[in-house]
Amino acid sequence: MKKLFFNISIILSLVLVISSCDDTLDTPAKSSLEPSVIFSDPSLTEGAMAAIIHSFGETNAYRGRFLGLYGLNTDIEVRNGLRDVAHEAVRLTNYSTNVNNSQMNTENNAWAMFYQAIERANIAIDGIRNYGDIERNPRMAQLLGEMLTLRAFVYLDLIKGWGDVPARFEPISTETLYLPREDRDIIFMQLLDDLEEASQLVAWPNESAATRTTERINKAFVKGLRARVALMAGGYAQRMDGTIRRSIYQELSPDKMYEIVKKECLDVINSGTAQLETFEGVFRSLHREDFVAGREILWEIPFSEGRGRVIFENGVRHTNANRYTAQARGGTNGPNPILFYKYDVNDVRRDVTCIPYEWTNGIQVPTNNGRWMFGKYRYEWLFEEAGRRVTSTNDDGLNWLVMRYSDILLMAAEAINALDGPQEAAPYLREVRERAFPDHPELVDEFMTQVTTSKDAFFNAIVDERALEFAGEMLRKQDLIRWNMLSTKLHEAREKLMQLEAREGKYADLPERIYYETAEDGETVIIYGLNYGDTDEIGQSLGFESNKSWVITSSTEQSAFWNALFLRDPDLQQYWPIWQVFIETSNGMLNNDGFNF
Repeated sequence: MKKLFFNISIILSLVLVISSCDDTLDTPAKSSLEPSVIFSDPSLTEGAMAAIIHSFGETNAYRGRFLGLYGLNTDIEVRNGLRDVAHEAVRLTNYSTNVNNSQMNTENNAWAMFYQAIERANIAIDGIRNYGDIERNPRMAQLLGEMLTLRAFVYLDLIKGWGDVPARFEPISTETLYLPREDRDIIFMQLLDDLEEASQLVAWPNESAATRTTERINKAFVKGLRARVALMAGGYAQRMDGTIRRSIYQELSPDKMYEIVKKECLDVINSGTAQLETFEGVFRSLHREDFVAGREILWEIPFSEGRGRVIFENGVRHTNANRYTAQARGGTNGPNPILFYKYDVNDVRRDVTCIPYEWTNGIQVPTNNGRWMFGKYRYEWLFEEAGRRVTSTNDDGLNWLVMRYSDILLMAAEAINALDGPQEAAPYLREVRERAFPDHPELVDEFMTQVTTSKDAFFNAIVDERALEFAGEMLRKQDLIRWNMLSTKLHEAREKLMQLEAREGKYADLPERIYYETAEDGETVIIYGLNYGDTDEIGQSLGFESNKSWVITSSTEQSAFWNALFLRDPDLQQYWPIWQVFIETSNGMLNNDGFNF
């Protein structure tokens, strides 16, 4: 059964400390809520860490807004209702965001909850440094490293969502109550330093009691997160002056950042503390909820059974209650239709990632070519693996997978190719590719021969491989931004979607219809017509119970799937605005100047 590692009573006492550190408590009999008491006791300090995670699960934080809305739309991930172009949630994904967006413009939304988490982390970091005796207490050292890492993780998502943001690395004082946006490069440098320190404090997976679970921070994740920060810091991004450029700071030059990525990723690889599972196995492990460290998952945001909307937003849709779930949800977000056709038919990732059906009355029923589902998140797997049937109407409680070992391998491959060339980088890409083609080593050999001919060829292979490996995990948008490919890939996707609908170009060898029936188990759908080389002639001869046109379907020209993917230039709309409610309460310190919202 899923369980949280924190106690709500500890959280509440921490909240009291956070909101009222009062000098009047300085008496000979010290209050149990004083920082000197809390942050000298590892058990109490763990409650401070839990308070940070608690901010993640607030209604409009990661749980109900960020995880369901950030990262869409790209060449591989879309919001399935994107054709309703004026819907407030859709505007957050189609690059036409408004500053008073009703989904976000509230005092308790993601921006506020992220800064709440940061403030709680700042107080804890300050308290541990003052009272934790980290030199002689390994548990306190671990907790300091975890606090630094959680703060860095939140800042990274703030930068992904909003670009330059206020920088708070100390508890709020009267002098720092109102802050302007800070150059993100300054924040990046702080995060790189913080994560380097954290990596010296936390244990490897399974090296300590704290790091036996993927719900707690371990050294492999810290190093992976530092590599992720370095890739962003050394890459391209939209700036407040409207330009798309890399950092002007030599400390953040691409070569220096790639050196960090190479070092951190090789440290993880050489440690032997993580490993690849089968591709389907890693996601079944996520649903199994055993949280065992030392396998592929490096860290996941923990949600209780009644919190978190991972399957709710990103999973295979169930249109009504059945034996797997009482919650009729899923499918809000899904694969861009062209993604399925990007996979080789022998790639085992394809049929795990891209699902062409939903569940109705306990039976799998094909949707249409404009409404695919992410198969990485499934009510049925939660039921099968953990024995848990979702009963909440709003939440499913599946943890959010933040990083896995295959990302370490592909970050290493990217960095080593840039620094040393494709031959040196090849083993790390090969390992991921071999897992994707377990029964076809000859295809892996052929692929590696082709992509190691030059640095450019290898880099382009990494661009494609990260799409195939991480679709549905919401890494793609930031990858495309740092590579300066966001607008290019979205325009390519628009063209390919039109070709797919018209069965032109690479899609000419696809039938117009799919043919399907329910298997003997009474619930699994068998579909013919999705693969290159399938024909309507063969499909008609199979004698299946049903068939249907396999089309994206569009209504008006404006809301056609391919036109609704983005409404403005994505390169000039890489971020969300700071919401109006926060601008109005910033004492004139915050604005959206330079972003043309």
